This record gives sequence, C-alpha cells and structure tokens, in this order.
Amino acid sequence: MNSAASTPSVSEAAELFAVDLRRTTDRLRSIGAARLSASFSPEPTRADAAFALIRELADRTAQLAGSEQHTVPRLTDMALGDQLAVIGRELLIAARRRGDVDVLVKTAGELLDLRRRI
Repeated sequence: MNSAASTPSVSEAAELFAVDLRRTTDRLRSIGAARLSASFSPEPTRADAAFALIRELADRTAQLAGSEQHTVPRLTDMALGDQLAVIGRELLIAARRRGDVDVLVKTAGELLDLRRRI
C-alpha cells in the first residue's frame, strides 16, 4: 500500500481488480445454465445480475476513455463469463491509463459482491 492511510497504488489496485475479475469470471463460467437462469432476488436471475454489472463496467470504461457509451449486446447466459472478462479487461486498461485507483477499487468490490451473491 502507498501510505499509512491504506491507499493502494495504481499497480496494487489493478492487481486487486484483476484477481476479482478472474475469480468472478471463473464463477460465472462454472455455475451452469440452470443456476444462471434460476429466479434470483433482487434481479430476475443470476444472469441478469451479471449482465447489469457488465453494462455498468462498459459504461464506466467509456467514461474513462472519453468515448460514447455503446449498447452492450446480451449474449447467452453461458457466455456471460467471457463477456465480463473482455469488458473487465477493457476497464482495467482504461483505468490504468488514467491512474484511476478509485474506479479499480470500487469495481473490484462490485465484482466481489456479485460473486458472493451468485
């Protein structure tokens, strides 16, 4: 960590994010179609919860890159892990370029939360 205030460096935050991204994508890839599509609160399904986070990460990436937000296509439930991996990697690259520790830490927390809920 950077200081006594426990603020991570960009490199440390990126590593935290990358670990949570990998663990969450692995979880999504291993859940199985029946569980992904099963009823789940507060979202209709676990797949819907994952896709909501994927859209949020895509929007955050566009904001970091200073580009327009794009519609994220809804792929099959079984492709959500791969979709999260791609969009998460794009966010990681954009946040590192901008040196945005806060985005990396916040998003790592959101990935952890999703993984715990699903």
